[in-house]
Amino acid sequence: MAIDTKSRHMTHADGNVFADLGFEPKEAAELKVASQRLISVKLAVRDHLVTELAAWIEANNPKPSDAGRILGLTRQRVADISKKTGSEFSIDSLVDMLVRAGKRVTVSVK
Repeated sequence: MAIDTKSRHMTHADGNVFADLGFEPKEAAELKVASQRLISVKLAVRDHLVTELAAWIEANNPKPSDAGRILGLTRQRVADISKKTGSEFSIDSLVDMLVRAGKRVTVSVK
């Protein structure tokens, strides 16, 4: 028995997912701004953690295989961190790698 996977209807996005979900225009705009602010903060935190890991790699200059063993990564993933292209790493995994590297990670909420 074949499964029908054809799309029957598509709603085109207008650039604001909240408006697409049916929120009133004013609320949709407010939700979009709030979500963009949150995303921006999370990206900044992740970038800071990647920068710290890259600095640790540069300062200690371990062999890629040793860095991979310490951080729990493949050599290619170590290279991604070194080039600061670690956008696919979660904040949690970056914190874990920093702890494995002997760094003390603290959190400050203001």
